[in-house]
Amino acid sequence: MLKQHRELSMSIRRTIENNEEAGIRPSKTYQSFVAAAGGHRELNFIEKDVRNYITREVRNVSEQEDAKEFGKYFLRMKEKNPNIFFELELEEDQSIKLAFWADARSRAAFEYFGDVISFDTTYNTNRYNLVCGSFVGVNHHGQSTLLGCCLMKNEEIESFKWLFQCWLRCMGGNALKGFLTDQCASMKRALEACMPTIVHRWCIWHIMKKIPSKLNGYKGHADIEQEMSHVVWKSHSKDSFDRNWNDFLLNFGLADNKWLLDLYEDRHIWVPIYLDHHFWAGMRSTQKSESMHSFFNKYITRNSSLIQFIKQYDNCLGSREQAERESDAADFHTVIPCATKSSIEAQFQDAYTHAKFREVQAQFKGKANCITRLKNSALGYSIYEVREQVSSSIFNKFVVTYDSVAAEVKCQCLLFESRGILCRHALSVLSFEQVSQVSSRYILERWSKKVKRRHTHIKSSHDETLMEPRSKRFDQLIFRSQNICEFASELGGADCNSAPSV
Repeated sequence: MLKQHRELSMSIRRTIENNEEAGIRPSKTYQSFVAAAGGHRELNFIEKDVRNYITREVRNVSEQEDAKEFGKYFLRMKEKNPNIFFELELEEDQSIKLAFWADARSRAAFEYFGDVISFDTTYNTNRYNLVCGSFVGVNHHGQSTLLGCCLMKNEEIESFKWLFQCWLRCMGGNALKGFLTDQCASMKRALEACMPTIVHRWCIWHIMKKIPSKLNGYKGHADIEQEMSHVVWKSHSKDSFDRNWNDFLLNFGLADNKWLLDLYEDRHIWVPIYLDHHFWAGMRSTQKSESMHSFFNKYITRNSSLIQFIKQYDNCLGSREQAERESDAADFHTVIPCATKSSIEAQFQDAYTHAKFREVQAQFKGKANCITRLKNSALGYSIYEVREQVSSSIFNKFVVTYDSVAAEVKCQCLLFESRGILCRHALSVLSFEQVSQVSSRYILERWSKKVKRRHTHIKSSHDETLMEPRSKRFDQLIFRSQNICEFASELGGADCNSAPSV
């Protein structure tokens, strides 16, 4: 326990460095040493020594040195692959003011998954209180995929303008179709200036989460929350939303509530019925971005440096790439059986990734709760009412139209328009019409498992560890000696203590 008798061997130091790069917390690293040694008494160091080594050797860097190493990282990565994109803006003291980057794989993936982006910022980044923002898309498996990252000193309009202009340059000036953010006024104004044609959507989850705090002072606030959710989610036309919203305000005496009045003014930017005729790849909230931030927060602390942050970003890129590769392999080697005898379901089974085919199957199963009735028909154009049973006594009604000449089906629920998946109401009408194959317009290439996507041939960026020659030789020797150790451990029950000395 005396300080002069405690020491960290090179093997221990290299393990600490590797674990720190992998985002393993010091307490977990120390416990792994304890487990390997067979107890605390078998170690000639304590947990404080591990923490001190990390603070002294791994994290001990000034903000200016950190920013310099941050820039050097991108230059090294640029040498590996010229298609990496990065832009930095420094303060007068050479610290980071603004930074944006996207690796080569992310830029290539934008070609396929850059139609809808979720963007979110968080403060839990590093010791410099920089704001971290991530651009997140959805791949053909419905998984989150990172398409760029930024660090900012503040969330002012000019900072967001700089960021969004970088984004456009990075992606070749190709403005995306849909952009999902939280309720940030600065972000909204910057988007209007940089991408005026984009469809901007606020995260509905963030808005609904504010209801308790905003309306807690009203009597019966639990009923208010329930009714507001019902109006937002169950209004299947703009007119019905307007009527239901006004009734909601009158019934609860909320006609003078400024927060609700402002929300109504901005209804076109967050209420589903105003937005779901656009394609959103299944996204209605920024939770895709937040899941990325939860990854960073799991491994990054308030004492982390920029270099540690970028290493964790690389790890996150690698984990997303691996998840996609595993799903691609499963699509290629396995088959999900059809749940029905429908030849339309078999069409989607053949074309779609497993994840998206499961979504299709859920709609086929939901058909069992639908009752289809023809309301009107003329010259091959039919109007149907589909009643969907949602409980023992409650039915929701949807209007579905079918054009037999154009082979086109449209449902009031807008599931296909917003998610790219045919809804159970439309499938019910197609069954009623005895349609055996759907038009190719309903089998989106975006969800296909058969498309050869260019980005899959590009590895996500990962920096080579910079270490002194002695450490590098040590790692190489350890790697080579593992085969000898494995061979020796398998010798037929030989007693190591009685083995002849060399």
